[in-house]
Amino acid sequence: MAKEVIGIAGCGAMGEPMAQRLLTAGFEVWAHDVRPLAEFGAIAEHMLEDAAEFAKRCNVVISAVRDVDQTRSLLFSEAQGIVRGASPPEILVISSTVSPRFIRQLLTELPTQTSLVDAAMSGAPYRAREGTLSFMLGGPDAVVDRLMPILQVMGNRLFRLGDVGMGMTTKVLNNYCAASSIAATHRVLGMAQVLGLDRRSLLEVMKHSSGSNWFADHIDQIDWSDEGYSLDNTIGIVEKDVLATLDTVSECPDIGRWPLDDGLLDALRRLEPLELESATR
Repeated sequence: MAKEVIGIAGCGAMGEPMAQRLLTAGFEVWAHDVRPLAEFGAIAEHMLEDAAEFAKRCNVVISAVRDVDQTRSLLFSEAQGIVRGASPPEILVISSTVSPRFIRQLLTELPTQTSLVDAAMSGAPYRAREGTLSFMLGGPDAVVDRLMPILQVMGNRLFRLGDVGMGMTTKVLNNYCAASSIAATHRVLGMAQVLGLDRRSLLEVMKHSSGSNWFADHIDQIDWSDEGYSLDNTIGIVEKDVLATLDTVSECPDIGRWPLDDGLLDALRRLEPLELESATR
């Protein structure tokens, strides 16, 4: 089998370091983004502004764009539409966190020559740079097998979870828990400040106690841990992920809706920027 030519669509905080990892590993990589080439540094020479040329060159495309709207634009719009032309990719990998319902809908819309895999990723930009992301995979075994050498460059925990959609289902449920811990950590750090407790001391105790969670334990490594809520930042993406979870379960009457669901959304939208003493990144 010829060596894969990999396309990374969406070269933001996650997509750009993913492309860098693949380039360093010796893969032929091309990247596509709607932003001007001047905004990209080391990978600028691998950027293709023309979406049709990007689709033609790459037999595997990994989408790391922000949301459903950007995914639809990448795939089907007149401006981009990488699966509309004569040379759609052989494999489309969706790594953005989107609703599993959207993933299943894509199966009915893609051309027959394009295989779909959901490879939802977790780990934040610092893990993308390290190549230690977690990937939650859904798709045909033979296609996932073909992707494994690529994914192993970007991640060190690869979970095969079944058919298309199961990777994303796992991711949105995981992210619901992650969002809860982000909101709770912000909340208790605010309480600690008012109560006169050193917040660094609280974080250290939590790390070794029952309050341990991913956000609190890695607060100095997570690039966006100081963000408050805004639609256009990572906390806004966290809100989007919670909404994707709720969209997923909305078709399941046996699950229903809990007060926690709306409370979590409200808590995320209230988050203020976080300033910690002696934070090191």
